Amino acid sequence: MTVPTIELHDGNSIPQLGFGVFKIDADKTEELVTEALKVGYRHIDTAAIYGNEEGVGRAIAKSGIPREELFITTKLWNDRQTDAAAALDESLAKLGLDYVDLYLIHWPCPEKDTYVEAWKQLIELKKAGKVKSIGVSNFQLEHLDKLETQTDETPVINQVELHPYLQRWRELDAFRSHKVQIEAWGPLGQGKTNLFELPEITEPAEKYGVSPAQVIIRWHLQNGIIVFPKSENPKRIAQNFDVFGFKLDESEMAAITDLDLGEEGRGGPHPNEMND
Repeated sequence: MTVPTIELHDGNSIPQLGFGVFKIDADKTEELVTEALKVGYRHIDTAAIYGNEEGVGRAIAKSGIPREELFITTKLWNDRQTDAAAALDESLAKLGLDYVDLYLIHWPCPEKDTYVEAWKQLIELKKAGKVKSIGVSNFQLEHLDKLETQTDETPVINQVELHPYLQRWRELDAFRSHKVQIEAWGPLGQGKTNLFELPEITEPAEKYGVSPAQVIIRWHLQNGIIVFPKSENPKRIAQNFDVFGFKLDESEMAAITDLDLGEEGRGGPHPNEMND
């Protein structure tokens, strides 16, 4: 299976489908990432705060897959925004890599007001070759505006909570107008919702002989979203990758889009409330 890629405004490209390791125990990470790589995933999303970069690194080392065929993302945690170079060096050592393909500021933490300083450091890390592309996570438009007015580089990606109950189209369209691509975290609702039970999801799943998760992943892909579902079940890891043999029609896409609850659908913290 060939995963589509999305071109970033810095000239690099990213596989649209990847594997996420949020909340995967450190002692399980190597096994599960190894399984994902065997299935065919080449895009792995981790973060310093997840505590499992070492497991990702061991799986990469064991895989035998050429480095240039992999796309590895990690993230700068909130208490390292003034110390990004050292933080990245620590992540690279844990991952066993010379560079990462994408480095993100994990949260803006607006009360700290250090995310512009962090962004300037990421720009320098990119120039030094330790990062191929740089972006942000959980940023609002006002945070992007501040980066653009105080530096000369725009993030290639904003990774945000996004799923059928929280779709944020106006906000996402505004980011895309700045050539910022969108990645979804929690794309399946993080197990906190009843999405898998809704007829808008279950009926196309039955029609195409796929799982409700596969339907939701397909909805993301057809909307041009970069997505990296997480699972600790090898069968579901494989299923979540097997989403290119069917396509939702316009009415099925529209029915899922109609599920949007706006801010009521948010399962994680609002970016302006995350300051630790």
